[in-house]
Amino acid sequence: MFVQVIEGRVGDRGRLRRRLDVWAEELRSGATGFLGSTGGVTDDGRGILVARFESTAAARANERRPEQGRWWAETEGCFEGEVSFTDSDDVELLLGGGSDEARFVQVMKGHGVDRDRMRALDRAFDGEIAASFRPDLLGSIRAWTGEGSYIELAYFTSEAEAREGERKQPPPELAEMMGDFEEMMAGAEFMDLRDPWRH
Repeated sequence: MFVQVIEGRVGDRGRLRRRLDVWAEELRSGATGFLGSTGGVTDDGRGILVARFESTAAARANERRPEQGRWWAETEGCFEGEVSFTDSDDVELLLGGGSDEARFVQVMKGHGVDRDRMRALDRAFDGEIAASFRPDLLGSIRAWTGEGSYIELAYFTSEAEAREGERKQPPPELAEMMGDFEEMMAGAEFMDLRDPWRH
């Protein structure tokens, strides 16, 4: 899987959402290998768009389409100032990945993480433990962007249920593992998409 993350300060969120709908209606059919996208704007105006393709080659082929270039030239005007692009073909899924059922998406950006340790925690948490302790978590997509650096999207049933899940005290048999998770996430940046856009 290939993931591209687009970030920037949004001047007109309504127009940006309409431009994404235009892409879905008019350009998506020609985007071979496109798997889906998640996006939105935080309360403080930060826009985040995450597109997923089957491969880097499929994403690059889409970028080369003239209609894609024309669409982006107009869409870029929805942002104020510089827009950043982060690409990764080093992607991991938890609980099957993203979900169209999510009504709340949290974006996490971390640095200096021990990847092997995080993978071990993922394996321990995945499956029955996640379903019983955090049923609000529908899945996540993590794109590694450098040595120990990642961008992750976590998909939740709702913000209220996600916040309730955050406050839950783990049972004794999970306390050590959840403590390790909290330590791992201590330096991460969190961005909330309360109205996630999905295609």
